[in-house]
Amino acid sequence: MPQYYKPKRNSNWNYGGPNWRLSRSKIELFKNCKRCFYIDNKLGTARPRGFPFNLNSAVDALLKKEFDIHRAEGSQHPLMKRYGLDAVPFKHLKMDEWRDALKAGVQYKHPETEMMISGGIDDVWVQPNGELIIADYKATSKEEEVTLDADWQDGYKRQMEIYQWLFRKNGFAVSDTGYFVYANGLTDKKAFDAKLEFDIKLIPYTGNTDWVEPVILAIKQCLDDSRIPKESNECEYCLYADTIKERITENSPKTKQVKDEVKQNTEDLKQTLF
Repeated sequence: MPQYYKPKRNSNWNYGGPNWRLSRSKIELFKNCKRCFYIDNKLGTARPRGFPFNLNSAVDALLKKEFDIHRAEGSQHPLMKRYGLDAVPFKHLKMDEWRDALKAGVQYKHPETEMMISGGIDDVWVQPNGELIIADYKATSKEEEVTLDADWQDGYKRQMEIYQWLFRKNGFAVSDTGYFVYANGLTDKKAFDAKLEFDIKLIPYTGNTDWVEPVILAIKQCLDDSRIPKESNECEYCLYADTIKERITENSPKTKQVKDEVKQNTEDLKQTLF
C-alpha cells in the first residue's frame, strides 16, 4: 500500500458524509471531468496525486509573510505602489482561517443544495472605500512575458471567481477586479549562487461569477444520480484507466483461449466448406 495514496477513502469524507465539503478544487475537477469528480466524491477514490510543487509553496509562504508585514502596519506593499493600486492588505481575525484550505478556508452553506462550499485564499486586500480585492499568488519560470492567455490558465481565473463569489456570500463588498501576484523565476543570471531571483508583477483580472451558481446546482444533480458519468474525451486519467482495462482484458488467459478457439473454429469451417 502506498504511503500517501489511499484508493479507498473513509466514507465520512465522501459526499453525504459528515466531513465532506465542496471545495474550490473539487469544483474545478467537476469542470474538467465529471466522471473523475463522481468517482472521487461519490465513490471515494480520488485521482493519484502528483508530486508537490515545493518551490511554488515556498514562494507562496514567503509572499504571505511579506504581505503580512504590511498588513500589521496597515501600509501599502511596494508592488501596490509600483502599479498605482490604492489598497492595503486586509486585516481580519479570520485571515489565517481563510488561508487554511484543508481545515477551513472561506466557507458558505449553499441553502438550495445544503452543500458547504469552501476555498483557501492566498490574500485579500482592501481599498479605501472598503471594497475587497482578491489576490492569488502564482509562480513559474519562463523566458517570455508572463500572461493569463493560455487555455490551461482558465482554471486560475475560475479559482479567483470562486473566491470572489464566496466572499460576497459572506457579506463582503468585493471588486470584480482581482490580481494575480505572478513570480517568474529568472534564468538569465550568470550563476545560481545558491539563490533564485524572481521578477514579480501584478496581473489584473476582471472576474465574472455568473457561472458558479449553475455549476453548484449541476454538481448536486450529478452527485445525487446513481449513474456514473461517461468518461471525458479530454481527460487523460479516463483514457489511461480505459486503456488499462482494455489491455488487461485483451491479454487475460480466458480472452486468449476464446480467441484461439474462434480462430480454430474458423479454420475448421474453411476446411469443411472448401
